[in-house]
Amino acid sequence: MANLKEIRMRIVSVNSTMQITSAMKMVSAAKLRRAQDAITKMRPYAQKLQEILSNVSSSESNSTYSQQRDVKNTLVVAITSNRGLCGGFNNNVIKEIRNIVKTNQNVHVLSLGKKAFDNYKKTTMHTFEGFGDTPYDIFDKLTFSNVSAIANTIMDQFASGKYDKVILVYNRFKNAAVQIIENEQFLPVLPPVNAEAQSSVDYIYEPEKTQILEELIPRTLKVQLFKALLDSNAAEHGARMTSMHKATDNAGEMVKELKLTYNKARQASITGEILEIVAGAEALNG
Repeated sequence: MANLKEIRMRIVSVNSTMQITSAMKMVSAAKLRRAQDAITKMRPYAQKLQEILSNVSSSESNSTYSQQRDVKNTLVVAITSNRGLCGGFNNNVIKEIRNIVKTNQNVHVLSLGKKAFDNYKKTTMHTFEGFGDTPYDIFDKLTFSNVSAIANTIMDQFASGKYDKVILVYNRFKNAAVQIIENEQFLPVLPPVNAEAQSSVDYIYEPEKTQILEELIPRTLKVQLFKALLDSNAAEHGARMTSMHKATDNAGEMVKELKLTYNKARQASITGEILEIVAGAEALNG
């Protein structure tokens, strides 16, 4: 059994860790509130815009971003966090990308998030070509204009034929405790899931349909990428808050166990001292 001094030091250390994890939990909870509001407001708009785009572009065979080609090169946009301490949040993205690599040829990974960058920077799949030096720092200033610049580069590379397919992999925010890993095709634009229902929708175009598509498709793709980043941002704070909550609870349980061990050791020490005193007194009397 450890001596009393060692146990006291461990109690102090665990208490200090518990204070840190508790503070991190509160910070993540505050950030989660803002991030949740952002994705809650964006999601209905993005979904409706995507629905309209799928319906309109499905009948437009000349659309650059709807062309279905033989997939020779695939770009995977890995959306992770810049920091850890959020449970399996980042590992789930990495695992999903491994599954994509098994079923696709010539996969390249664009890292939006430092954890993905650290994982792929020394591999042949890693790519930053055309995206600047550090696109993973997008979360330092997550705005639509900054995301649009990245989306424009992705669309240009698809249009030029460098990539035949673009996939977004990220954590979708469901609630503070649940994040759902998403494998979402970004390009080419997919036709509507329910083609019969969508074909019955009749739109009145003003101005011409071709001109609308030229403006609608790029904007919708930018919104789609922005939504994915907002989703991941909210999911990250939810995952970190949950992880720090569990860590705080575990630290509290550990402190209780250490205090119980300390009291037992202290009681044993006192009992031993009493026995020594009694034995000494008996020896003197004898």
